[in-house]
Amino acid sequence: MSATAASETLAHVAETAAPEHHRSGERSHRARAGLGMLLRIILCLVFGLPLLFMLVSSFKPDLQIFDDLGSIKAFLPTGDISTANYSGVFGRVPFAQFMMNSVVITVVTVVFGILVNSMAAFALARIGFKGAGIVLGIILATLIVPFETLALPLLWWSNQLPFLGPDGFSQGWLDTYQVQIIPFIANAFSIFLFYQYFDSIPKELDEAAKVDGAGWFRIYRSIIMPLSGPAVATVAILTFLPMWNQYLWPLMAVQSEELRPVMVGIDYFKQLNTSWGQIMAYATMITAPVLILFIAFQRSFINSIASSGVKG
Repeated sequence: MSATAASETLAHVAETAAPEHHRSGERSHRARAGLGMLLRIILCLVFGLPLLFMLVSSFKPDLQIFDDLGSIKAFLPTGDISTANYSGVFGRVPFAQFMMNSVVITVVTVVFGILVNSMAAFALARIGFKGAGIVLGIILATLIVPFETLALPLLWWSNQLPFLGPDGFSQGWLDTYQVQIIPFIANAFSIFLFYQYFDSIPKELDEAAKVDGAGWFRIYRSIIMPLSGPAVATVAILTFLPMWNQYLWPLMAVQSEELRPVMVGIDYFKQLNTSWGQIMAYATMITAPVLILFIAFQRSFINSIASSGVKG
C-alpha cells in the first residue's frame, strides 16, 4: 500500500471514530448532569420536607396532624385548615415581645460583632505586628472549648459586673439585655473568616494608600471593608443564626418575661396541655426570618466560603 493510500485510510478512520467519540463524551456529560440533578433533588427533599411538614401542620388541629402522619397528607394542606393555631400562639405567649427581644439582641450583636471582629482580624492580617501568628493561634484555640463548659463561670462573672440602671449603679448583669449581647460579640470563628479574607486582598493597596497619607483606620474603613462584602455577609449569617437560636444562656441568665427571646418562649407550649399545632405555628414564625436572611445573602455567603477555602 502506498503512503498516499495509507494516509487516506487513516483519515477516513479518524473521521469515522470522531463522531462516535463525541457522542460517547456527550452521553457521559448527560449522565453526570442527570446524577447531579438527582442528588440536588434528594438534598432538597431531605432539608425541605421537614420545613414543609412544619408549615402545613401549623394550619391543622392536633388530631389531624397525628392522623395524617402515616400518609402523604402530612405534607399537604388538606382537611380542616385554619389559622387558629396562629391566633392561639398570640393568646398563649407574648410573641411580639419575644420577637422584639430577639431582633434587638441579634441585630446589636451582629453589628458590633462585625465591627469588633473585623478590626481584630485587620490588625492580625494587615498591620502584621510581632506575635500576630501566636495571637491568632490562641484565638483559634478557643474554638475547641464548648460553651457549656464556660456557661457557669460566665454566669458568675456576669453577676459580679456593675450595672448602671435607672436607680444608679447596681451589681450584676443578670436579667438584662447586655448579658445576652456582650459575651457573644467577640467570636473566634468570625475573626478567622475575616482574617482569611483580608489576607487575600493585595497588600499593595495599603502601600498606595499610605503614600496618599492614609492611616490604618482609613485603610480599614475606606479600602478593606468595602472590598469585603462576601466576608461581612458570611459573618452576619454565622452570627445571626446562633444568636437567634440562643436557648441555654437566656434560660440561665434571664428571669423576666419581658426580656426573654423567642427560643425560650417555646417552653410555654410544653406546660399543661401541649398543643402541637401551636408549636408548629410558633416554629414557623421564628424560622421565617432565618430563611429570609439566608436567601438574601446566600450568594455572598457561598462566595466567601469558596474564597476562604481556596485561600486556606
